Order: sequence, then C-alpha cells, then structure tokens
Amino acid sequence: MALETRPRRAELDLVDRLPHCLLIGGKWVEAQSGATFDTVDPATGEMLASVAAGARADVDAAVKAARQAYDEVWKGLSPAARGRLLIRLAELIEENVEELAALETLDVGKPLTESLYVDMSIVGDVYRYFGGWATKICGQTLPASPSVGSAFIYTRREPLGVVGAIVPWNFPMTLTALKLGPALAAGNTVVLKPAEQTPLTALRLGELVIEAGFPDGVLNIVTGLGHEAGAALAEHPGVNKVAFTGSTSVGRQVLAASVPNLHPVQLELGGKSPNIILADADLDAAVQGALWGIFLNQGQICCAGSRLYVEGSVHDEVVERMAEHAEDLVLGHGLDPDTQMGPLVSAVQRDRVHRYVESGVAEGATCRTGGQAPGGDLAGGYFYRPTLLTGVRDDMRVAREEIFGPVLSVMSFDDVDDVVRRANASNYGLAAGIWTRDLGKAHRIAHELEAGTVWVNTYNMFDPTAPFGGYKDSGFGRDLGEDAVLAYTQNKTVWINLD
Repeated sequence: MALETRPRRAELDLVDRLPHCLLIGGKWVEAQSGATFDTVDPATGEMLASVAAGARADVDAAVKAARQAYDEVWKGLSPAARGRLLIRLAELIEENVEELAALETLDVGKPLTESLYVDMSIVGDVYRYFGGWATKICGQTLPASPSVGSAFIYTRREPLGVVGAIVPWNFPMTLTALKLGPALAAGNTVVLKPAEQTPLTALRLGELVIEAGFPDGVLNIVTGLGHEAGAALAEHPGVNKVAFTGSTSVGRQVLAASVPNLHPVQLELGGKSPNIILADADLDAAVQGALWGIFLNQGQICCAGSRLYVEGSVHDEVVERMAEHAEDLVLGHGLDPDTQMGPLVSAVQRDRVHRYVESGVAEGATCRTGGQAPGGDLAGGYFYRPTLLTGVRDDMRVAREEIFGPVLSVMSFDDVDDVVRRANASNYGLAAGIWTRDLGKAHRIAHELEAGTVWVNTYNMFDPTAPFGGYKDSGFGRDLGEDAVLAYTQNKTVWINLD
C-alpha cells in the first residue's frame, strides 16, 4: 500500500495563516531579540514554520501583562462572566475542531483520527466543565468553639494571581486545557509556555481566546526553547504558581527553581505504568486494551501501560496475539486516512527509543517484533516500528525507566500478591491497569496498587470530572475534577467578633 508521506497544501495553508509570534497583553509581538526557531513535521523532517523564540525578557513582559490584567480586570470580573468566557472558548474550539486536529497532527505526528477523536474530543469538554465551576468556587462558614466567645468565622477561596503553565509536546491542546481551564475559572491569569516541538495549536488557541472576548493579558503565550523561556517562567518572582507536565527530570528542575520564590508548584510527571492481565480476563478486550495502552500516540504518553504483566497460563497466547496486531499496524503520515500509527516527535526521541530497545536485548530480553525504524518512503520521518520485548526482568532498564515510545515490556507472573508487589516496586506511580472478570479481585488489586489512576477492564480513559495525577516520582497535585480547580485557589479565613 502506498501511503501519503507529506501534508497537503490545505493543511500547510493552516500553518501559514497562523501568527508566528508571542501573545503578550493581547497583542501579537516578535521576540525582543528577534530570534526564531523552526517547528518541523515529524513524518517528513521538513520545516512547517518559523516561530518566535521568546526568552527571559519576553517572559518578564508576559508576566507583567498577566499581573496587570489580574489586578485591573480579571480578579474583579464576576465568576459568571469568567464562566461564560470559558464556555464561549469551548464553543469556538468545537467549531474549529477539524482545523485544530490537523494542526496537532502536523506538529506531533499522531494519526488524524487520534487528534480528532482522542485529543480534541475532551478539550472543549474541559473548558466547558471548568466554565461551570467558576460560579461554584466557595468557602465555608465554621462553628466557633465556646472558648473563643461569640464569633462568625468563614473562609474564602481566592485566586493565586499569575500562573505559569508549562506543557509538553505529546498532547498539546489537551494538556493546555488541563492547566488553563481550572486556572482561569478560579480567577487567575496565565502565562503559557508550549513545548518548542509543538507550538502551532497554542498559537491558534491564542487567536480563539481573543475571539472569545477574554480581556487583554488574561492569557499570554510565550513560544520558545525550554531551557530559555521555560526556565525563565519557572523561576520568575512574579509568578504565584507553576503548573508543569513533563518528564520527572525536568520536573525536579522546575521544583528547584521555585525555592527562592516559595511559589507552589504542581507537577504531573513521568510514569512506568503496570498493566496486569489475569488469566480469567476477557482476552480479546485485554489484548486490544493493552495495545491501546502502549501504542496510543506512538507510546508517547506519560501513563502508557509500558509494563505488561500477564498471568503465566495465558502469557504465550497474549504475546502472540499482540505481536500479530502490532505487525499489522499501518505506519504513515498522520494525515493519511490509512495511517494507524505516526512518527515519534523528533529524531532525538526516535534514537532514544532505539537505544532502550538495544539495552533490553543486551540485558537478555527478546525482541518479539519491531525494534527498528522502517525504511522506504518513511525513512525521512521519525518512525519506529511497534515493539514487543519478551523475557523482560523487573531489574532491566526497559522495565524501570520511562522510554516514551512504542515499546512494550512483557513479563509473566503466577501469583497475584507477587505481581502487585512487582508493580509497586517502581519509582513511578502515575497509572495502572487491571484485566479480570472477578470484580472483587479487581477492587482488591486496585486498592493495593500505588498509582494515581487505576483502570479496570479499560485503559487510557479520561473525563473532566475525574482527577488525574501521580504518586511518588510521577509528581503531585491533580489535573481535572474539583481537586484541580481548588488547587488554583488559596484559602482565606475571616473572623468577625460579634461581642
């Protein structure tokens, strides 16, 4: 089958129409240094656009614009007005969903069906959900103890001020919504730093925010390199909170940068999530779920089910089924309708993935399928074949470290208590999966697993109401749900003496 290997003119026109600048104080401006950087199509390696490379001075200007908007407009706006703006933004996103999905596919590489029906399917819902929350953020009245006399005590939930949001390249629009939705609903203004690999949808989002009628400076967007713009935002003294999603190593840097200013940090970091298939599971569903758990977005997902534990009596059958499905996956440009798996985001990421596969084989694992980049028409892009490693031990690097690619480490188990112990013997604790027909057993295992999210007989399911975040080195704080919106507020206690 001959696959289309490059974008059509219509999609490139979308890119050309975007502002390739910074959004600061409601205006599109060049970086103060005049510097730019290129974003490329990972399916071809060819340049898509040259985008402004914001740095420290631009971050400073954005933070000042956000502070002015907060002081002069946003914190005084009624919660109902904030909610209406977020709901209007949700409507605009849904009206432009196909365009946004195409931009996401061009920048990230994932199939258009994923961009449209996975990524974008939740984005509008997130803004609408938090738009509803804007009028429901409230404090409490508290009973006074007899020893304090006659007093009226109440609490207020107040915004923090200026939030710095730093998002990664794997789900740009989705993860941006997870930061902006609750932060704006709670009354904060935001400086957004999108990943340097995937700035395009952030620029289109800026246009939609302006069209929705948000006041100037409520959302500011600084595209740029992580070690320049990202670092400047993480350590800026004018920021009241930093919300970061990304690798654990960079998360540690963000946390360290917060120390001089003592501003709170929210971190959603890496994972090495266990996916456990018991012998009594519906194997058809389990195999499909395990494939979805590791090959969604080419495995570039923090909660990927990258450690697959299969009960011994069905281990070989599961491996054979998964290998057959993996070998049938069609690789190609994300805009091609036949494509089932796109490229990795960069050559650096592709080469990193391959080094992990080589290390696994060197340590004694068997590469059952995959384990290489394809040639032919796909050689110019950053593709990597879906890979299954069998015979993996828990002490191997491929079982301990986050690969962030389409590589599944398969291991066998015979005792449920033992597999729970093995699943928990990780520095990470973002997510986990369980496949079984015995719901009593499923509840018991779910309670024992050290993970922020546990999926039973499904994987990679999300909803705006359901908190998402990790244990241990997978970070702290929660995106989505009530937890998220309250995390962008501070609690003030007010005492009124009635005597």
